[in-house]
Amino acid sequence: MAFESDKTMFEIYRETTYASEYRVVYFTELQDHNKEHEINRAMAGEHFCDGFILDFEKDKAKAIIEGILLRMNGGERLAPEDILRELGQHAA
Repeated sequence: MAFESDKTMFEIYRETTYASEYRVVYFTELQDHNKEHEINRAMAGEHFCDGFILDFEKDKAKAIIEGILLRMNGGERLAPEDILRELGQHAA
């Protein structure tokens, strides 16, 4: 079982601006200088998927998420369940 300090909270959202791109924010990595801006940006968008990734091999999980975002921004349709399934063992 992972402790709260051993995982990172994320949200994938779609911007509601002209570009309408999918983006990700890693809430537990935000610093004081960017926290308010990034949270406001995510809140202004359309929520798509959220969860936690394990900090163990977090870079691999982030690479999976970035690949998913590229596919979704390229027009591929995925459900939140598909994202969590692709994260597999990296999801908390």
